[in-house]
Amino acid sequence: MPKTAELTEVPDAPQGSLAMWFWRKYLRQKSGMLLVAFVIMVIEGGTLGALSYTLEPLFDSVFASGGAGSLLSVGLLIFGLFVLRAVTSLASKSLLAQISYRVAAAMQADLLRHLLTLDLKFFQTNSPGRLIERVQGDTQSVQNIWITLIAGIGRDVISLIGLFAVAISIDPAWTLAAVIGTPFLILPAAILRKYLLRKARVARKQAGERATRLDEIFHGIQAIKLNRMEAHQEDRFRTVLKTIIRAETRAASGRAVLPSLVDIVTGVGFLAVLMLGGREVAEGSRTTGEFMSFFTAMVLTFQPIRRLGDLAGLWQVALASLQRIAALHALRPAHDRPEKSRAAPAPLPPMIAFRNVGFSYGDAAVLDDLSFEAEAGKVTALVGPSGAGKSTIFHLLTGLSDPDSGHVEIGGVATKDLALEDQRDLFASVTQDSSLFDEPLRDNLTVGRSGISDEEIWAALATAQARDFVEALPKGLDTPVGPRGSTLSGGQRQRIAIARALLRNAPVLLLDEATSALDAASEQALSLALETAGKGRTTLVIAHRLATVRNADRIVVMDKGRVVECGTNDELLAQGGLYAKLHALQFLDQESAT
Repeated sequence: MPKTAELTEVPDAPQGSLAMWFWRKYLRQKSGMLLVAFVIMVIEGGTLGALSYTLEPLFDSVFASGGAGSLLSVGLLIFGLFVLRAVTSLASKSLLAQISYRVAAAMQADLLRHLLTLDLKFFQTNSPGRLIERVQGDTQSVQNIWITLIAGIGRDVISLIGLFAVAISIDPAWTLAAVIGTPFLILPAAILRKYLLRKARVARKQAGERATRLDEIFHGIQAIKLNRMEAHQEDRFRTVLKTIIRAETRAASGRAVLPSLVDIVTGVGFLAVLMLGGREVAEGSRTTGEFMSFFTAMVLTFQPIRRLGDLAGLWQVALASLQRIAALHALRPAHDRPEKSRAAPAPLPPMIAFRNVGFSYGDAAVLDDLSFEAEAGKVTALVGPSGAGKSTIFHLLTGLSDPDSGHVEIGGVATKDLALEDQRDLFASVTQDSSLFDEPLRDNLTVGRSGISDEEIWAALATAQARDFVEALPKGLDTPVGPRGSTLSGGQRQRIAIARALLRNAPVLLLDEATSALDAASEQALSLALETAGKGRTTLVIAHRLATVRNADRIVVMDKGRVVECGTNDELLAQGGLYAKLHALQFLDQESAT
């Protein structure tokens, strides 16, 4: 199976294999309910054949022979068939709806679970809008078609079998005349299949672009308003919509072609039957009842045939979505990790070592033969110009990415020998992007972990200097924080992220510009609190403001993906290298500002 990459539609996947994959993965679990629904639809479909069959005795035994005594019984029989059809139709539709929503929910849950196993590069390559459309739009497209497909097989095919059985029992020659134009549908159907699949792929791809545009607009609404980009964003969105409209319109027109051809072929059949059968009735060799029963059977085949003709087009639309879903399931994480760790880091807190590590994003090298050690239980700071690769180090430590070359050791164990769950349990991290979710504050602090008491939560909030403002919130810990924590200020969000990291109580603390959104006084106080919290832990700190890492036990200076200097603050200043230059520039800027 392919490693994580940009998504494709897998256009060469055989239709039969995709259908079997869908059956095995989702529908087979519902086979019992599907069988019940199928039996009900068989009964529903059979009522049409029975209805057309009852017309012969109605005309021949009641109308033509003057048998008024049989009128009530025949009428009740026809009424009973309509009632049976209504009941079975309601039951089958209700049952199929229940199955379809459950299957769609299972597909969406499976896709999300699979997406969460993929590595960071995948999400850097594929936009949220495209992924949302795959999880939501594609599954709904498949959901709609298989209901129609099962209904077509269980109801319409059975209806046609019953109706043609009635027709053949009356006169095989008339039946042959009715279907004389059917072979002319084969070539157009083959051409339309390829055309519809192509248009459906375009429509699904553009639907992903539409979701991407909306995602970027709503998340970037402040920048859009400040830069007066409303008209520009609207024009871009309209461009995507025009492409979707063009593709959907052409696909709809293509789907309408086959049912229209069915109408024409059916009309030819009716004309042939009328000329052939009508003459025999006029000559007296056939009864009016036989002709009406046959003609009714042929009329009743009209809608099932049209629905089945439309079903061929709808299947191509769903196939495009099914291929996209299968393509997503076929992707595998770029990293190859054991399900269980081959060894456990010891002792804790662990020493961390990078051994000749190389890493790149595509063709852009980020780390180049990087080597350094972070002592156990000590504070190691990573500094350097933007783009030096500092944040990438955190990605490698936490298993968001794996090295292209060399290896990373935690407590003497290479990360490639650790299960991802075990590796990530070693770390509590605070990043520049203090990600909060549209949930109550309590859930943002506990992040799904049970067994954390309110006393522990309040203690962590106090350490992170967040207790006062949380107590002032309308609902305290149960206050919703809004999308991405929008109801809180940047500084408040960062303090909540720090409290969340403290609650993890992990042996390694990772701080990536953890105090960047705070004022100077709060930053100094919180730095002291983090220093206290870091005791007994291995701490790695990324900082651009060198004043915040002067007390670090060791400072690693990076440039262009390599380590260029190591030492304490005083040692590095004495060396007069890159650190000393950065230090001089920052403090010169501060003096100029004052």
